[in-house]
Amino acid sequence: MVPFLFVEDDTGEELEARVVICGEVTQPLQMSQFGCCVFQVTMKALYGQQNSPGEEMTFVFQERENLPACREHDVKVQVRACALSWVDTKLLSEIQLKGELVPVGREISGVVLEVGSKVTFFQPDDEVVGILPLDSEESGVCEVVLVHEHYLVHKPQKVCWAEAAGAVRDGLRAYTALHCLAQVSPSSSVLVLDGASPFGTIAIQLAQHRGAKVISTAHSLEDKQYLERLRPAGGVQQPLVARVIDVSHGKADVAESCREETGGLGVDVVLEAGVRLYSAEDEPASKSQLLPHKHDIITLLGVGGRWITTERNLQLDPPDSHSLFLKGATVSFLNDEIWNLSNVQQGKYLNILWDNVGNRKRNISYIWADAAGLSSLGRTFSALEGSSWIPILEDIMEKLSNSIFRPQLDEPIPLYEAKVSMEIVQKNQARKRQVIQF
Repeated sequence: MVPFLFVEDDTGEELEARVVICGEVTQPLQMSQFGCCVFQVTMKALYGQQNSPGEEMTFVFQERENLPACREHDVKVQVRACALSWVDTKLLSEIQLKGELVPVGREISGVVLEVGSKVTFFQPDDEVVGILPLDSEESGVCEVVLVHEHYLVHKPQKVCWAEAAGAVRDGLRAYTALHCLAQVSPSSSVLVLDGASPFGTIAIQLAQHRGAKVISTAHSLEDKQYLERLRPAGGVQQPLVARVIDVSHGKADVAESCREETGGLGVDVVLEAGVRLYSAEDEPASKSQLLPHKHDIITLLGVGGRWITTERNLQLDPPDSHSLFLKGATVSFLNDEIWNLSNVQQGKYLNILWDNVGNRKRNISYIWADAAGLSSLGRTFSALEGSSWIPILEDIMEKLSNSIFRPQLDEPIPLYEAKVSMEIVQKNQARKRQVIQF
């Protein structure tokens, strides 16, 4: 229900009306002779801007007036919560999506206000959650946004707005890493570096739910205590993390601890959140203290191990490659934007995920193609657009609803503090997921 404020003259005749959105009064509504009103709603949306490469991104609120009408497959969503994530300006530049103003906040949850003529999965008043695509011009930090229906799923009623928005991206990253790249099985051993981070927390919960043995590092005593307190849903007393390695003082030997925990075999999967490429004297003390060196990761990998890295500039020297060769180990790069960047790869990933996740709500057909059929496959998934990640998003929401996923969230943030919070996120200074609540 949208509240209206009517302004009357001394005789009681209505002269104008204003609509109140998120506590702010809009421009006057013009009352027509037919009793209808034509008005312009002004909303604030958060955007980032960077004057030149290498400069810190600054964030500004821009006023937005009436949204365009819903296209055939568009859904108009009243945003209830939006999670803040680091903006990858380098990636946006590389794929030529970086404009003067960059939309901020892509993980949203909210209520459907209106749907396009060909929308089949949603109707007004549905509660939804989703991730805005990379090329979206919409800022999620706004009262109302337009989203293609293939980027949304239904939000379970028992999941709150902040949890839905705050977990969906980390959940997608964890699925990409552990299911698509590492193919974690119940017999696997998984090392999650910096497990107390928002992404690390979800990755630990997903790996343990799959039956894997989880080891994790902690960057502080507080993180160590948090990880040791993690328990599965359902009142089970066994901790989620088999061993927590405190690296805050720089004295722990992560490789030796992992060998001890795995009977000298090494771990099957390493999921890192950054890696040290050079010697300690060449990097800041704080960074070299907390991040493992690439040699340490190679050392602690077992035979056939899989190293999932977020380091886009990873360089391996010939001795490093030789060590990986002797172990039959592999290195995979975690880029969860692959779901947006390549429709062909969406199809390949979906084939792997189908047995693990299942497609319960949307009967989306898919095909498998060899090299000769990739062009056809690309056209097929281009037509489906974002729908191939739908089973994953639905499964993330189900795990949230069943308390299998319990995201690491900060207290909800009001809209007027969004700019300051986004600056903290962009500097990688937030230890918990920041969520704007409307």
